[in-house]
Amino acid sequence: QVRLVESGGGLVPPGDSLRLSCVASGRTFGNHVMAWFRQAPGKEREFAAGIYWPLATTQYADSVKGRFTISRDSAKNTVYLQMNSLKPDDMADYYCAAGPFTVNWSRADLYPYWGQGTQVTVSS
Repeated sequence: QVRLVESGGGLVPPGDSLRLSCVASGRTFGNHVMAWFRQAPGKEREFAAGIYWPLATTQYADSVKGRFTISRDSAKNTVYLQMNSLKPDDMADYYCAAGPFTVNWSRADLYPYWGQGTQVTVSS
């Protein structure tokens, strides 16, 4: 049984940083994309960043490019999202997802495995 467990969310002021973690278990992710999606109240879930597990190739949404960094630690089966220069617009529930490699990483429906989410609040 695949399990994804996120942690690291919290309340920070604008301009601050947070690092989210997602620990994966239950299978190997040799040909998978691990991604972070986010969903703000009243909005649809959107892709933030993804990493192709075998090669650590990454993709980012334009809204987070240059501020967020996704990485993975194979030994710990963990994916991280380092978020810097946080803005109020970044405030959302952040979800870790895993799915087979695809050409369109931003489509949430292509990820069969999801974590429970971690809340990020950006406010002064």
